[in-house]
Amino acid sequence: MYRKILVANDGSKGGEAALRAAIELAKALGVGLTMICVEDLERFPATIDRVAEAQEAPSVFEDVVAAAKALAAAEGVALEALVVEGHPAPRILEFVERDGYDLLVLGYMGHSALYDRLIGGATIRLVALAPCKVMIVK
Repeated sequence: MYRKILVANDGSKGGEAALRAAIELAKALGVGLTMICVEDLERFPATIDRVAEAQEAPSVFEDVVAAAKALAAAEGVALEALVVEGHPAPRILEFVERDGYDLLVLGYMGHSALYDRLIGGATIRLVALAPCKVMIVK
């Protein structure tokens, strides 16, 4: 069925729900799981010092990764956790395409219909652009 599963987790309730569902599926299928967290950097940092600070600061995802690894280990699922920089949708798509994932698991983010139409979100873009099956977890 699925051999390579990638779950995106931004530390939100939706991200945690996606992680839990992905762990459950990976366990049932007997496959490993990769989790990706994308640190969205400032688009236009004011100074070079701001860039250096951002690169040297501890990741905001340290706790997310630690909790995910503990949860996966408790379920007997091998979890590889990646923290990358950039904008979420393009970076996640890059990993899906490059590494040949056949399932992308995402958390549902409950924005209003107006927000989704005007601005959209990473989840909507990923559903539209992913070259693999996408599972949205609510």
